[in-house]
Amino acid sequence: MHSGGLRSVAGAAVLVAAAITTGTAAAPAALPAAPAVASSPIQVYGAWHCGNDACTWATVRDMTDFDTNNHWLIDRGDGHPSVNLVVLSFVNPLKLLNGTTDSGDAGGAPVGMNAAVVNYFTSHGIRVMLSIGGITYTGDWDTALSQNATLLGQKAAALATQLGVGIEIDYENSSSPNLTGLQSFISAYRAAHPYSASGADPTARLTLDVAAGDRYLIALDQYATANWLTTANPVLDYANAMVPSKQPSTSSAESNWQEHITGKSNYNPAIGPLAPAKFTGALYIAEGSQVRPECDNFASSVQNSTGSWLQSAAPNGAGSTPGLLGYMFWAAEKPSTRGVTTDPPNTCQGGVGVGSSTYGVPVPMPALRQG
Repeated sequence: MHSGGLRSVAGAAVLVAAAITTGTAAAPAALPAAPAVASSPIQVYGAWHCGNDACTWATVRDMTDFDTNNHWLIDRGDGHPSVNLVVLSFVNPLKLLNGTTDSGDAGGAPVGMNAAVVNYFTSHGIRVMLSIGGITYTGDWDTALSQNATLLGQKAAALATQLGVGIEIDYENSSSPNLTGLQSFISAYRAAHPYSASGADPTARLTLDVAAGDRYLIALDQYATANWLTTANPVLDYANAMVPSKQPSTSSAESNWQEHITGKSNYNPAIGPLAPAKFTGALYIAEGSQVRPECDNFASSVQNSTGSWLQSAAPNGAGSTPGLLGYMFWAAEKPSTRGVTTDPPNTCQGGVGVGSSTYGVPVPMPALRQG
C-alpha cells in the first residue's frame, strides 16, 4: 500500500474515533461512480430478402400475395416498419454482364426484382438494395470479372439507377478472388455513383459482404479493409459480417465481430483493424426447421443478448466512435427450398419488430456515422 492509502486509513480512524466520542455515526464515504460506457445508436437494421423461390426472384410477384407474406417488414404491429433496409438477393453477375433475358431474367436482372417490389418498401421509408452474387454464383462472379469487370460495374450502376436502389457485393471466392477485377468493378460503379456520406442518394450506397470473422474470405477481407473501408478515404459505405454456418451463441457472435475490429496482425499480409462504424453483424431469422427467437421472441434472441456489446464495441486501431452500425438478418420469406420461412404464421414482428422498437431504429435510415 502506498502512502496515500495510509493517510486514508488514518483519516478513517479519526472519523470513527470522533463518531464514538460524539455518539454520531460517520457518514459512509461515497463510492466513485462507474464510468459511463460509450455507445452509439443502431443505424442499420435490415433483412436480406430471398423472395418466395429460394433467392432466385424468377417470377413476377402478385403484390397482394407479396404483402401477405411480407407485411411484417413494413409494419411491426404499430404501423412502423420492422426494418429500415431490405436487400433483395440475388442478382447473377454473369447474367447481368450479358444482359440475359430468359424465363426468370430481363436484361440481366431477375424479373421479380421490379419497381413494384422496390416501391412496396421505399413507400414506407425502407431503403432497398440489390445483392449481386451469393455463394451459388461465385463461379459466375469469377467469369464476369475476368471477361469485363468494368462493364459489369457499369451495368450494376445502370440497374441501380433504373430501380433507385443501392448495390451489395456478395463475392464468396475464398481461395483466389479476382481483386483486380473487383477493383475495376467498384471503380466503374463509383464513376457513375460517387461515394456520398449523406446517404441521400440510394444509388450511391455500395456495400460488401465479408465473413462472420477474419478467418474466411481472407484475401477479400484484407484488401477491402485496407483499400475500401477506411474512414479517411472510404470507397464502400460499409461491410456486412455475414452469418456463420449456423446461428452463433452470444459469445461466438461477439468474438467473430471483434476479429474485424482487432484485425489479424499475424496473417501475411496482415488484416488491419476495421472501424466499428464500417460494418454490421448478421444473424439468422430463418434457419433449419424451427422458427428462431430472432424472428419471434426478442427477449430470448441473440440480437437482444448482443445488443449492448454491439452498440459499445470500442475501436481498436481504426475509427473513432464505438459500436457497429447495426444488424442484418438472413433472410426474409423463403431463403431455401427446405426449412422454415418467415411467411405467416412465422412472421417476425415478435423478434425483429420488437428489436426495432427496443433499439429505436430510425426510419428512414439516417446518414451513417463516418468515424
